[in-house]
Amino acid sequence: MLVGCGSPDSASEYATIEVNQPCGEKPNCVSTVDTREAHNLAPFELSHKGLEQWEHIEQLALSLPGASLATKKDDYFRVECTSKIFRFVDDFEVRKQANQLIVRSESRTGYSDFGVNRDRADSFRVMLEKEGYLTLN
Repeated sequence: MLVGCGSPDSASEYATIEVNQPCGEKPNCVSTVDTREAHNLAPFELSHKGLEQWEHIEQLALSLPGASLATKKDDYFRVECTSKIFRFVDDFEVRKQANQLIVRSESRTGYSDFGVNRDRADSFRVMLEKEGYLTLN
């Protein structure tokens, strides 16, 4: 069971989070664009099948614990993941860019997330791999 480490702040200020930005200094964020070991996620390389399944990829993200759709654009979506007990909110962003998914998961507040954001991204990767949507290196 995944739990988040954030607080139920206003979502409007998070609508401008840019998935292509590296994480900040706090250890509560992971991203495919951040090169620092503590924050880096391995690339999500889409297979031919995955390139054709954008809507299903979104549905898989929405099946993550506590997930609800916050923002959706052509090749981008942001999901808010709310923890069950404390109602903390984390932002999980995905952008399709060429044959890759740019993925970022970040707690809204707090310092450490106890690995929750990395676990969420890893769970998402497993779902995509199970569907055959990622190339296996």
